[in-house]
Amino acid sequence: MIVCIAEKPSVGRDIARILGATQDHKTYMEGNGYQVTWTFGHLCELKMPEDYTPMWKSWSLSSLPMIPPRFGIRLKDDQGVRNQFATIEKLMQAADEIVNCGDAGQEGELIQRWVMQKAGAKCPVKRLWISSMTDEAIREGFQKLKDQQAYQPLYLAGLSRAIGDWLLGINATRLYSIKYGQPGKPLSVGRVQTPTLALIVNRQREIDNFKPEPYWVLATIYRDTQFTATAGKYTSKEEGEKAFSLIEGKPFVITDVQKKNANEAPKPLFDLTSLQVECNRKFGYSAEMTLNLAQALYEKKVTTYPRVDTQFLSDDIYPKCPQTMNGLYKTTFAGKAPYAELVKGLAGKALKKTKKVFDNSKVTDHHAIIPTGIPPRALTDAEQHVFDLIARRFIAAFYPDCKYSTTTVLGEVAGEEKGQGEDAKNNEKAISFKATGKEILEPGWHVVYNQDNQNNQNNQNNQNTPTTSDDSPENTDEGEKTLPTFVKGESGDHKPTLTEKMTTPPPYYTEATLLRAMETAGKFVEDEELRAALKENGIGRPSTRAAIIETLFRRHYIRKERKRLVATPTGIELIDVIKEELLKSCELTGIWEKKLRDIEHQKYDPAQFINELKQQITEIVSQVLADNSSRRVAIVEEESKKKKGKEKK
Repeated sequence: MIVCIAEKPSVGRDIARILGATQDHKTYMEGNGYQVTWTFGHLCELKMPEDYTPMWKSWSLSSLPMIPPRFGIRLKDDQGVRNQFATIEKLMQAADEIVNCGDAGQEGELIQRWVMQKAGAKCPVKRLWISSMTDEAIREGFQKLKDQQAYQPLYLAGLSRAIGDWLLGINATRLYSIKYGQPGKPLSVGRVQTPTLALIVNRQREIDNFKPEPYWVLATIYRDTQFTATAGKYTSKEEGEKAFSLIEGKPFVITDVQKKNANEAPKPLFDLTSLQVECNRKFGYSAEMTLNLAQALYEKKVTTYPRVDTQFLSDDIYPKCPQTMNGLYKTTFAGKAPYAELVKGLAGKALKKTKKVFDNSKVTDHHAIIPTGIPPRALTDAEQHVFDLIARRFIAAFYPDCKYSTTTVLGEVAGEEKGQGEDAKNNEKAISFKATGKEILEPGWHVVYNQDNQNNQNNQNNQNTPTTSDDSPENTDEGEKTLPTFVKGESGDHKPTLTEKMTTPPPYYTEATLLRAMETAGKFVEDEELRAALKENGIGRPSTRAAIIETLFRRHYIRKERKRLVATPTGIELIDVIKEELLKSCELTGIWEKKLRDIEHQKYDPAQFINELKQQITEIVSQVLADNSSRRVAIVEEESKKKKGKEKK
């Protein structure tokens, strides 16, 4: 008998249907030589300290650091888990072969391996590895099963991550709670959550300490077009007024007109982080909500596996793209076919294939998130919003580049008339000005987003979700106007202005900008290629970043004000009390993440990673124990929480 184990009952039942295992035993399906069962997420976990020795049950500084000689696993303490595991254990003990059908990723590999280990499975194990849940993908996956050993590096990376999080999280949490916390109110410290909190606290401190300073901008209106002085801002009013007086009443002269044509390629396909960023920016969805919606679309078979960190497709996907387009052509929502005209615009010729979309070297376990080609049915409004983003990004990838021209017009106002002799030394130079404009020549892929924009806007308004955040630099509208025709040498009257402005602090993090900062280890990077290069040193995995942010909310270390992420007094104090840079540095945590990726690619030794962490946690414990101060972190109950409590009374 071949036993298949999936990660969820719904997935298990889908696989059973394809395999012909139609006899329902409630905790597993059977038939056609197969028994298909399932977990529901993590059935097993690493043992807790008290499982190794009773001495580690009570929290005391004398027991730190807690470093087990050998890590073990245990079943979660839940009756439903125990009941399901009993079925799995019975089936696996009698199996001739096991097929691991867990989610095709690091976490999915770890979940199922631990269950098989706990069940004492001895028979050969194969691995089902698929990127979508369509019937075709499942059938194809079962025809290409691989030996479990091929995924051993993936398992070792997941195991190293889990052990690393245990070593740092449990030791550091107990250490800081006992040393700096209050009785019964632990301080949570973690390998990824603490550097993430530090990002928010540091940004907030920049904002709090920011002192606005005035500056003056010199501009002028010529032929209904605003030109801005190229000298930049003036830091004193006197300096600005002096420049203003030099140009007032003098003719404005066009000195140069430059026109350049350029192409804008379609935006990259979505990985999980970019999808979460876009959903937060456009709909106000949290990172966790977007992940859950993307997972639901995957399980409904309409999009591919969501927990990915690549924005590319492998070459073998290209032949399937026309079929996917055909599915989008047939897709309807409320009787309308939103993609039919867009897909029709690609008909009649082969879909273009570029390295910006198809690149085997940029794809490891999974490709970017794309539609499967199965027309969606019965989606919620939120699921439809996410599907629409994925579908349009996919369609746009095959459209031509957008062609546009950028016009730069330079002008100047002459200074004082040139004098003779000594007077010439006092002559003022001309003051230069610039205006830029952008004109779309051929919209190319932009047509994919121009269509039905008004409908999308109406949907967002109906849901009362903001489409932009005034805090996010990604959301500023910098669309440039088309300029009138200017000729070099022309001149005329103009109206100069001197405007006083104030410097502004950096924006608060939103979930969108925080996800980007986590992805690039705290570095703000707009360039897509550079950001992709920094991904290897990002903190956390795409699939775990949402949970990290939710943990910070749950621990009341951060709160949300509109779309802003604001550190609470407790969160600020916690970061202040942590002096060990290792615990709160994004760059150092990013280095750990790079090592975990290298373990997955067999470039780094898992044992070395764990030994380094053991040494690091030992040093951290020593440093904290040596602190003779009486510092304490005040656990401040949030006002909103207090108000809710009063309302209930």
